Amino acid sequence: MTPLAAPARTIAVIEDERAIAAAVAARLRSEGYAVEIAADGPSGVELVERLRPDLVVLDLMLPGLDGLEVCRRIQRERAVPVLMLTARDSEDDLVVGLGVGADDYVTKPFSARELVARVHALLRRAERPYGAGRARARGAT
Repeated sequence: MTPLAAPARTIAVIEDERAIAAAVAARLRSEGYAVEIAADGPSGVELVERLRPDLVVLDLMLPGLDGLEVCRRIQRERAVPVLMLTARDSEDDLVVGLGVGADDYVTKPFSARELVARVHALLRRAERPYGAGRARARGAT
């Protein structure tokens, strides 16, 4: 009997620039993730509600609803890791993004390898039971 493969982790990419959305989706799919794309804020919120992804890659500047409002709305429904991907690189933008519920923030232009590494890290962190790293950090075994 062959063991069943674990289902692919699902990622929602909410990005209005088609070339960037396609490149991000292709790279994440090559890493084994199932990826769906939305091109504006309202359809991004709907996608997350329908798909219930394991992680969201979210552009900050979107038509319809900006990424900050999208993040607020999706976090209100269910806590999901959010990686903001944006051209806005001021410290204020980063602080506001993290303040509305984003877990990480990557500025454009970005390295595909770094993006994948950050996605892996966010998903790994989301899987850990609360406090899993605390005992090791204090030196307990």
